[in-house]
Amino acid sequence: MTSSEIARLAGVSVRTLRHYHRIGVLPEPSRRANGYRTYTVHDLILLLRVRRLTDLGLSLDEIPPLLASPDRATAVLDQLDGELAAQIERLTARREVIARLRAAGASPDTPPELADLVAITSAQPGVTPAVAQQDRELLTLVHHTLDEDGRQALTEFVAALVHPDLLAAATSLANRFGALDAGTPDAEVDQLFADYQRTFGHLEDSRFASSGASRLGALFAAYQDPGFNDTQRAFLARFTRPPDDTPSAR
Repeated sequence: MTSSEIARLAGVSVRTLRHYHRIGVLPEPSRRANGYRTYTVHDLILLLRVRRLTDLGLSLDEIPPLLASPDRATAVLDQLDGELAAQIERLTARREVIARLRAAGASPDTPPELADLVAITSAQPGVTPAVAQQDRELLTLVHHTLDEDGRQALTEFVAALVHPDLLAAATSLANRFGALDAGTPDAEVDQLFADYQRTFGHLEDSRFASSGASRLGALFAAYQDPGFNDTQRAFLARFTRPPDDTPSAR
């Protein structure tokens, strides 16, 4: 058989066949006087075995030792089974995340713990697409910054926040924040800050503070959304200051 014939019978490309020869997975057969390789049925059998092993998931460097020592088969199969089980677990978890995002109608880039909140708040009356985008970006920033304990606290915070009573208050606060501008009186800004603290203060969790609050504050300060004006940025900055250092926003 020629290279093309054995490749066709084995269901591989000639390029793959030559690659197997180069790395030593498949011995190179003798050549005829014209320089072409001549393959036998035994070469075909070996090639079929190699292909079968690669289909099972073995890497090419694992195949020659296995072919040389058939007694390793059980250990190799156990290893493959363990790897596949781990892959199935990862894929199952990924599908659960996708299902959660679908059910919430959330964007694929939304952290799954925040999917319900992002979807529900975006659908609230008066929430503009710009405000919804800002909320999603800031929540994503918070989620990324927190450690595992902090993210658990954030998940619990989200679960409480989507309660209808609290959600209505949160939506009202978000809309009031969206209306802040240079003409907003200081007293109104101060009142909004106090209302934020009163509404969400009972949801504060020490796990947030221990999860990189200073890093989060720096990221918040660097957040430059085109939709935020100076008054809104100054308002957000108040949340990153110590409790005894909360001057008026302007």
